[in-house]
Amino acid sequence: MSRIGKKFEKLGGKTAFIGYITAGDPSIETTKDLVLAMEKGGCDIIELGVPYSDPVADGPVIQAAAQRALDNGVTVEKIFEVVEDIRKESQILLVFLVYYNTIYANGLEKFVSKCAETGVDGLIIPDLPLEEREEILPFMKTKEIDLIPLVAPNSGDRVEKIIENGGGFVYCISSFGVTGTREEFDSSIGNYLEKVRKSSHLPLAVGFGISTREDVETFEKLADGVIVGSALVKVVEKNNGDSVELEKKVKELCGK
Repeated sequence: MSRIGKKFEKLGGKTAFIGYITAGDPSIETTKDLVLAMEKGGCDIIELGVPYSDPVADGPVIQAAAQRALDNGVTVEKIFEVVEDIRKESQILLVFLVYYNTIYANGLEKFVSKCAETGVDGLIIPDLPLEEREEILPFMKTKEIDLIPLVAPNSGDRVEKIIENGGGFVYCISSFGVTGTREEFDSSIGNYLEKVRKSSHLPLAVGFGISTREDVETFEKLADGVIVGSALVKVVEKNNGDSVELEKKVKELCGK
């Protein structure tokens, strides 16, 4: 069982809180402190977004964060260096949200090997076609890094196939569209998650649009994990990477 799988087992039914920030926003130097603050605030798993120039799954808040990071000269190599630094002080579970072109440009085997070497536990690859998964999976299995599958309300009959060979948890997209806060969620989301659960051997985590403690409480009743991204990225932007403010926000969302 992977480290992520063991974490969900250890939580024993308590919902995992998964927080997202963009690596290198507002600077590569602040990323480590922000990750440690998120862990202190109550995150069980942390997603680090690897900045990309054409992030198709991301809404305006995360797109802007990625652009700020790229403008600051953030590279994949620098992000791996930050992960190494984090690992000197923490064993918090780290997952990269990374676009396939970035991995491909760095070499599939080389990228996955570097993940294993530095201490990345899993990858979420939003633009990875199901048909091309077999290109990277063998390397990930060898290095025991989870490929976290993404399903959406319109995945329909493909859910089982998408989840097959996945690891860690299933990232259940709460609604159509891109990341960002939502005023409300579709009332049928409970049925959608129930269908996914029937097809899944993995815990379910819900993301996209979750931004308040009330949202978190709603999904704690329906899923094994709750993912918050844009709401945390906004705090980072507003406070210019102040780790104390980010820790406060995570505590608020976790109900601490």
